[in-house]
Amino acid sequence: MKKTTAIIPVSRFTHAKTRLSPTLTALERENLLKSMLMDVIGVLKEKIDNVVVISSDEEVLNYVKGMGVISLIEKGETDLNGALMQAVEYCSEFSDQVLVVPSDVPLMKSEHVDNIIKMGEKYELVIAPAKGGGTNALLCPVYGIEMKFGECSFFEHIKKAEAKNWPYAIYDSFYMSLDVNTAEDLGEIMLHGIDTETRKFLKSSGLEVIANHGKERLHIKRSTEK
Repeated sequence: MKKTTAIIPVSRFTHAKTRLSPTLTALERENLLKSMLMDVIGVLKEKIDNVVVISSDEEVLNYVKGMGVISLIEKGETDLNGALMQAVEYCSEFSDQVLVVPSDVPLMKSEHVDNIIKMGEKYELVIAPAKGGGTNALLCPVYGIEMKFGECSFFEHIKKAEAKNWPYAIYDSFYMSLDVNTAEDLGEIMLHGIDTETRKFLKSSGLEVIANHGKERLHIKRSTEK
């Protein structure tokens, strides 16, 4: 059986989810990221022994102390993919493959991890697409991979697999496809994120979700708003 390590890249808490600034305050956005990170770590730890959190923010690494993860500080100034390659190199010393999951996929469940790992027994690369064309989970070998997270990364990762003649599989799941960038995404979490820390936080912040027949399917409001 292949030895698997999970990698979670985490941005600075102070840079958390700026696109949500019309809906959440800076402190709320930071606490949102903390809640999502707690959910992602909790699910991965159920199924994978080693979970690595990599960040350039020592506050992030201090936050995850006591959660049973390996904290890895980014070396030098680099982008997301550079940080991930640092983490992959670290994991290559004791793992055959890595499962990369962003910190903002709070609807992920343990059965999703099980299914992806099982698919990895047959395929070199398994990818779970995000709804906007990104990548919300990537299972891949520790050697020969080039991380392409960013715009339309789902297609970029597939191109890399095809160029290497790697057999690959797509794990398509509504829950895995949801990352958090918009107020409507928050609404999806409040509808579907039962028992998650993220949903608990959003409800404690006084947010409510209502159906909407306009441009956005869901509308978020404060409980104090009319």
